[in-house]
Amino acid sequence: MAEAFVLNAEKRERAGKGAARATRRAGRVPAVIYGDKKDSVMISIDPKELKRFIKTGSFFAHLVEIKDDSGSHRVIARDIQLDPVTDRPLHIDFMRVTKGVKIAVNIPLHYINEEESPGLKLGGVLNVVRHEVELNVSPESIPEFIEVDLTGAEMGDSIHISAVTLPNETAPTITDRDFTVATIAAPSSVKSSGLDDEDEELEGEGEGEEGETTEEGGEA
Repeated sequence: MAEAFVLNAEKRERAGKGAARATRRAGRVPAVIYGDKKDSVMISIDPKELKRFIKTGSFFAHLVEIKDDSGSHRVIARDIQLDPVTDRPLHIDFMRVTKGVKIAVNIPLHYINEEESPGLKLGGVLNVVRHEVELNVSPESIPEFIEVDLTGAEMGDSIHISAVTLPNETAPTITDRDFTVATIAAPSSVKSSGLDDEDEELEGEGEGEEGETTEEGGEA
């Protein structure tokens, strides 16, 4: 588990789209902290500091400590609105996390040891079905990524989540099937969609379920 990102913030006094636009004109990114049965807190963040963490590629799978004049907040990013032209952050929703309460987080999958796969050595192609997997995890134990070992994978093999070593006290949010994360396919049989029939039908089921029930965030 990596250390929490630390973001310095300033409190905002007013809510609403007009106030959010004023915050952006002042050169800062408006955001809101919600959840844990507490009042929402409106804040603004320095865009340069924010972009540094977004560029890591694990911003949504990383514990964040936000510091403002009132103290600190342990949160995880749940939504970010981007400018459709410039990709500049326009607004961020942060959800408070409570120690001991598990949450659903999408964790990146890293595929390793391709050179140890007989199927790939024979000209097969790694067909990645899932680039990330949603797990129920403790906020203090969110892994940066999970490795999928391809050692021994033969042509035509399917690699299921049961074959992936997950960190202790974590579990997939999908529990009704042993879903596929990748296959070793012959070049002519690689599907353009990247999803097998089973996963294509069920991709939306269970993926968006949270490990806890919270109130919704939104631009404030």
